[in-house]
Amino acid sequence: MRADNSRHLAKAARSRTEQTRLRAVTTLRHLANTEQTITVSLLAQRAGVSRSWLYTQADLLAQIHEEHPRPATASTVPARQAASDGSLRQRLQLAHQRIRELEADNQQLRHALAQTLGDQRARHARDPLENRP
Repeated sequence: MRADNSRHLAKAARSRTEQTRLRAVTTLRHLANTEQTITVSLLAQRAGVSRSWLYTQADLLAQIHEEHPRPATASTVPARQAASDGSLRQRLQLAHQRIRELEADNQQLRHALAQTLGDQRARHARDPLENRP
């Protein structure tokens, strides 16, 4: 019978969690002393942790977003060049129309393929040695 090592595994997991958290907190403090914008991706990269893990750490996320907010970025498109609502609606309507056309083409091609495969199966059933290498 094998020994029960679950308490050792649990202890190792706790230790790994504590080390990961310590790395993230230390890195966040270090980044806070710099002038650069702190993001989840940057913190994850520098601390050697995954972004998904950081998203489970509510307190660290709060520090990133509240204490180190991203600077507001100016719009890259001047207002006079931005698309109007009517223009966007027209583009959306055309996109939907194109999708319907492509879906119809796709359906027609699927039907043609099914017909061809059915014909091949029927030919093979009549003469199994036909078209064999």
